[in-house]
Order: sequence, then C-alpha cells, then structure tokens
Amino acid sequence: MPKKLNRLQVEETLKSKGILFFSPQELSDIFDVTKTATASFIASNLKSGLFLKLKANCYVLKDSQPSLYFLANKLYQPSYVSLETALSFYGVIPETVYTLTSLTTKPTREFFTPKGTFSYQKIKKTVFFGYLPLKIENNLVYFASIEKALADYLYFVDLKKISLNERLDLKKINKKELLKWCLLFNRPSLLKLIEQIYVNQRNLNKIN
Repeated sequence: MPKKLNRLQVEETLKSKGILFFSPQELSDIFDVTKTATASFIASNLKSGLFLKLKANCYVLKDSQPSLYFLANKLYQPSYVSLETALSFYGVIPETVYTLTSLTTKPTREFFTPKGTFSYQKIKKTVFFGYLPLKIENNLVYFASIEKALADYLYFVDLKKISLNERLDLKKINKKELLKWCLLFNRPSLLKLIEQIYVNQRNLNKIN
C-alpha cells in the first residue's frame, strides 16, 4: 500500500527542521512518498489552511513567519536583495518600500503572493556579486552591501528604468567603494551621474 502523509506529522517535522519554504519535490523527498500522494496532500491542505501557495511549486506553512527577504531569495533563484528594498533597509532612502526588489541573472519577473509582491530585475553575470549573507529575523538572506545596492540602483537609474530618488542620504556611503562597484558596469554615464549626485548633495548642504 502506498505510503500516506499525516498532517500533524508533516507540520511538526517541517517546523522541527526549520523548513520554511518547500516544493512538492522536497516534500516528497523528506517523507519518502510518491509525487501523486504529495500532490494530493498539498491540494487538500491548501484547502484546510495548513499550507499557503506563493507561486507554482512554492509553498509555506500558513502560520509560519519567514522573513520576506528570505522569501525573496527563495522565490526566484539565483537572486539577492538590492535596489530600493536594500536602500530602505540601510536608511539610504527614507521611504518604506512595499515591493521587495532583488536582482537576478534570469529574466525580469514579478510575483504577487499572499505574503507580498516580489520584483526581480535582470542584471548581467559580470556584476552579479557584491552581496553577502545577513541574518535577518533568524533567516540567512543574500543581501547587497550598502555600496553595491546603491551602485545597482544608480545603474538602473542611468538606464532610465527607474527614477532617481532625490532624497538619497549619502552619509553612510563610502564613495570610493561605491565607485569601485560602479566601474564594473563599464558605463561612463553612470560615473557622471554619481558625480552629479554628489555635487547636488554638497550644494544642498550649503543651502541648509
């Protein structure tokens, strides 16, 4: 007789193992059951309220509270948190950001989930680094360093894909480190943009 899944056992096992995010294949492997049994169990427990579907083949326990940054990493791989989300996290822009923005080497995508909206911008592989694992809400998250997040952001501003936030706070930014990252994009116009931003900030500080 094919092995069946038990709701209580599945919930306790996932929680004890700290598994916050899973696919049907992973669930099948963990409990050594067939794909058919797994699919049936997931469908049943989406209705019962045990699971929450984020996108095709991506689920979480409904009552779990994984970091949204962690989910951003997991929903679309490879990726790391950057752009407005990282700049808001570091306090470089004052606004709270409600769409979680990440960079990826895969095609640009956006996912609307019960946990939030997750946006991914494609970036070339030659500049897909400058991120590090940060522990956020007990989850390890791949997150751009503060200067790389700003370099990524200004790159997309320079490409005219996003608008420049006029309230950038550059006090925490190491300009030499920022320029080091921006040089890798090989765009002279990006370097000019940075210099203009610093000039504008100096002029603003004189007025104030």
